[in-house]
Amino acid sequence: MSRTALYPIHKQLGAKIVEFAGWEMPVQYEGIREEHRAVRTSAGLFDVSHMGEVFVTGPEAKAFTQWMTTNDVETVKDFQAQYTLLCNRDGGVVDDVIIYKLSDAEFLFCVNASNTDKDYEWIKAGSGRFDVSVDDRSREYSQIAIQGPDSGKILGKLLGDELSKVGRFRFRPFHWHGMEIIVARTGYTGEDGYEIFLPWDGGPALWESLTDAGRDYGIKPCGLGARDTLRIEMGYPLYGHEIDEHINPLEAGLGRYIKLESGDFIGRDALRESLEKGLTQKLVGFEMVERGIPRQGYGIYSDGHLLGSVTSGTLSPSLDKSIGMGYLKSEAAGRGRVKIEIRGTAREADIVDFPFYKKADN
Repeated sequence: MSRTALYPIHKQLGAKIVEFAGWEMPVQYEGIREEHRAVRTSAGLFDVSHMGEVFVTGPEAKAFTQWMTTNDVETVKDFQAQYTLLCNRDGGVVDDVIIYKLSDAEFLFCVNASNTDKDYEWIKAGSGRFDVSVDDRSREYSQIAIQGPDSGKILGKLLGDELSKVGRFRFRPFHWHGMEIIVARTGYTGEDGYEIFLPWDGGPALWESLTDAGRDYGIKPCGLGARDTLRIEMGYPLYGHEIDEHINPLEAGLGRYIKLESGDFIGRDALRESLEKGLTQKLVGFEMVERGIPRQGYGIYSDGHLLGSVTSGTLSPSLDKSIGMGYLKSEAAGRGRVKIEIRGTAREADIVDFPFYKKADN
């Protein structure tokens, strides 16, 4: 298995290490609940160096990125990021990614750790008729995320007032300790925050500096466990759970990231046809009425009939109740109450809207 440059720090901090997508990663330090709440109230620090970085460069980089992804690249300005999808020809999801546009001739695709090799091969295979180069530079970068309402104040101690010029889903290069780093105002928690790309060996120094800068704010190191509970509270999909190569992203509620009328892309015809025929299932959120934590694969029932299955579930640290996501047959998606089979017992749950956790400023 692979280790990030921050692995010795995780061990020093007493993190519980697990295997994830071929990497030895911290799942928690102090505890998922405490780490989760730090992000919601102040700031949390995540090692996300396992994520992949694939660069597309060349005269036709913009046209190629438009062809490969479902969102409208024409609307993306230089130093702007965009959430989008890579789809296969059947309309299934190869991966969900964030693209970072440095210029019309250079794009960075940040891809899921579990899909880095697959995505690189998929992107490279699609580049044949375009004048571009596709390079997997994942092993060159550490990536650290600082997330939470105080993240800007903490990171600003290191980078100065210029950080305030980085708007939501924008990014810009900075020089720090002799390194060129990329600071993006993006994240996967539902809170304001930043994701920082920097040379592989620079990861530990940045982590320690952010820890020191955030000490007065109660910053905590956070593992994959809190990352998962935070994204579930927001209803964000995770590859291998809510989306995969056999799931139609329109059924996953991702239609706003699929621009069928903004130029051709791989999978567009299949997605358009699925809309014309009618979607067969829908991703819904639910809150447990009775005790029990829903887990992936548990059945969702009504009147003894199987309606679908759970894709993700957890005990929400913010709401102090069990929540989950799952697919229901389209005709059943409007039901108010269902039952989740948890360890052989049917437990009641209410269908609710996303996100589960709604911030006061929303």
